[in-house]
Amino acid sequence: MTTVLLLSPVLVPVLGALVFLLAGWRPATAWLSAASAALVLAAAIGDAVEVATTGSYTALAGLLRVDALSAFMLIVIGAVGLLATAATPAHLATEIRAGRASPRTATRHSLLVQAFLAAMALAVLAADLGVLWIAIEATTIVTAFLVGQRRSRTAVEAAWKYVVICSTGIALALLGTLLLNYAALHSPGASGLDLAGLVAGAHTLDPGVTRIAVALLVIGFGTKAGLAPLHAWLPDAHSQAPAPVSALMSGVLLSVAFYAILRVKTISDLALGTGFARALLVVMALASLLLAASLLLAQRDYKRMLAYSSIEHMGLLALGAAVGSPLAVAAVLLHILGHGLAKAVLFLGAGRVLQTTGTSRIGEVRGLAVRQPLLAGCLGFGVLALIGLPPFSLFASELGIARAGFASGLGWATAVALLLVLVIAAALVTHTSRMLLGAPPEGPGAATAPPRVPATALLAGLVVCAALGVTAAPLNDLLHTAATIVTGAP
Repeated sequence: MTTVLLLSPVLVPVLGALVFLLAGWRPATAWLSAASAALVLAAAIGDAVEVATTGSYTALAGLLRVDALSAFMLIVIGAVGLLATAATPAHLATEIRAGRASPRTATRHSLLVQAFLAAMALAVLAADLGVLWIAIEATTIVTAFLVGQRRSRTAVEAAWKYVVICSTGIALALLGTLLLNYAALHSPGASGLDLAGLVAGAHTLDPGVTRIAVALLVIGFGTKAGLAPLHAWLPDAHSQAPAPVSALMSGVLLSVAFYAILRVKTISDLALGTGFARALLVVMALASLLLAASLLLAQRDYKRMLAYSSIEHMGLLALGAAVGSPLAVAAVLLHILGHGLAKAVLFLGAGRVLQTTGTSRIGEVRGLAVRQPLLAGCLGFGVLALIGLPPFSLFASELGIARAGFASGLGWATAVALLLVLVIAAALVTHTSRMLLGAPPEGPGAATAPPRVPATALLAGLVVCAALGVTAAPLNDLLHTAATIVTGAP
């Protein structure tokens, strides 16, 4: 039974992809993606319960392993995946009616999304760093086709930019993986690239080789997570991808890449002490926050606005990981889930705005609260969640990161980060209020013949995000155990 639970998050989307390959996208299969994501979420919850009861366990001769950290990440994948795929049928139907897509496009989209979910699940279940690298590289290949799905000049350019920059980062991570394998092979206490073996034998790894390997791995996986300095792919890719894909990329893909950084940091702290990874992550965190703040102030495109916000939140995650205390790591994990839910709601809502107004320019969208009050309300509350206002969970997670930062000797970095977060929050509120308020315009920006808003998905995401902010009791034990895995605390 445990093997079935462990394999289900990978096998269910693979089977879904095969169904789309054979049957195509049609009314009978339109909701298959949502059903697949729901089963992934159910399996993730089952894995979490099993881990809490019996501890971590493996499958496929030890190639896959689930522990509290990977079980939590599976919950994130399932929850955000369910929101995105639940809104997909209405999104694709609207695109087909408008002549911007065809049933063949919808089939390809649905097949690739299933492959995307399977690759992300494989990444967090990988017991071997090499398998983890392969899975993250697979997400690049799959999502490149999704980013360029519209086949416009800007979409194709964004897809190529995404492939080139992320491939560069993944190549750096591959070199780091090979160097870490070299250190492990020449160490009496570690064996190959097994993550548990590397953690157990980290103290015997050669410090010089390990230092170079960790730097390459953090920068390489940081590229896929959207952290500075190799972040430039993210705004273009997220702004050009279909809305459900943007929701998955921002809400889950970035977090899966950051999960890889957490695994590497655990090895680094045991092999080199906490100072090396901390310094590297602090620099990347503050650079990402500064970049996001400076580019959000004068942003003119609301999808790019949300993309730069993702860079901000990855910077906050990097800061929390740099602090490295159990409180900070637990807050980082809660932030991953809260950000995924809020960003999925906002990207799905932004996709509806684009379909109804025909423009992604902030200055050309006015009066959404008058024309589409439900959609405007979801967007407004989504932005409030994103900037960390209570009762949403990002308030609790950002507060936890800040408390841990001031208590750990990183008060100066935490203070700078909070100042930049305030600047970003002001920019997001200003831009969003311009879109929601005022008199509706005529021509571009006017919401003519608005399609049905996928209210259930948007409202569900906001409700769950708020509920986690009020109490995270169902996840407390899982968060504590996962934080213990990352920090090595008793």
